Amino acid sequence: MSEIYLPLHDGKAPYWLLNRMKKLAGQIVKAILIEYGELEFLKRISNPIFFQSFSNVLGFDWNSSGATTVLTGVLKSVLNTPEFEIRVAGGKGENALKTPEEVIGLAEEIGANAEKIVEFSRLSAKVDNCALIDGYSLYHHAVFFTRRHFTVVQQGMNVEVKMARRYHWNVFEQVPEVEEVHRGIISQRIEKEVVNMVSRKSKDSRKLAVDLINDGSFRRDYEKLISISKRGKAFYVPRKINWKALEKAYNLQISSFEDLLLMRGIGKETIRALALISDLIYNVEYDKQDPAKYCFALGGKDGVPFPVRKDVYDEVIDFMGEVLKQTQLRDFDRI
Repeated sequence: MSEIYLPLHDGKAPYWLLNRMKKLAGQIVKAILIEYGELEFLKRISNPIFFQSFSNVLGFDWNSSGATTVLTGVLKSVLNTPEFEIRVAGGKGENALKTPEEVIGLAEEIGANAEKIVEFSRLSAKVDNCALIDGYSLYHHAVFFTRRHFTVVQQGMNVEVKMARRYHWNVFEQVPEVEEVHRGIISQRIEKEVVNMVSRKSKDSRKLAVDLINDGSFRRDYEKLISISKRGKAFYVPRKINWKALEKAYNLQISSFEDLLLMRGIGKETIRALALISDLIYNVEYDKQDPAKYCFALGGKDGVPFPVRKDVYDEVIDFMGEVLKQTQLRDFDRI
């Protein structure tokens, strides 16, 4: 596996493969939990390279957007049983929208804090859809959690270039602030310019965004932004602003950027407008660099786009090898 790329693919994995994937996944998960524990399992799931390798080991031996949805479905089927104390909520499309109600039911089974996990789920979705504006819209969202810890794996699509991008968050015990929350992002492409409001470099811009809402100056500054654009400046001015949501935020006097994101009606257009106002009117810059860390994941054999990361490659292979040795499989299945 020298490259990982995620072209959009339709269709489903065949049942004969899915059944075998579930069997092998169950054995691998058991081995990881026995040897390393639940927290380490979540840390592995939050590692983009391990996640992709896991999919390949189970027999999904082609790289596409389906690797994410199929592996998540397999793990959801395996883990959401009395045998394990790890749960998976969400999935693709309509299943992603059902995540909050799924979390409530599943959290009760293992004694987890459903309210906290639901808040984390909502925040992570808003971040990768609205605070990290990179041209990809989320269509897959899955929360992995134990009684104490949680992480999220979600995927967006760019229909124009027919590519997907997968977002892996770090493992948390509390709902985090949004700065530098990603463990890694799998993408074939590095986008030339994004609005990355979750970067450490965007800290001042996030603070200014809250101040602009609380002092009621957003509408005035938005009109200035439109005026600047009419002078021939080359930038896109968002038009789909939910003014009722902004009025509600003003009345509530929000205390943080996270609170702003979690408000209904605050979408990527509003966040983009706030970032542009911060930059063009107040000279407070936001981070425009794409945060994708795993473009072509492990590098290419010919050094294009960069040399293979042998240390990462070997670490994943060694870990998988040790886990497979511990599984209770017949020799034929192991091979």
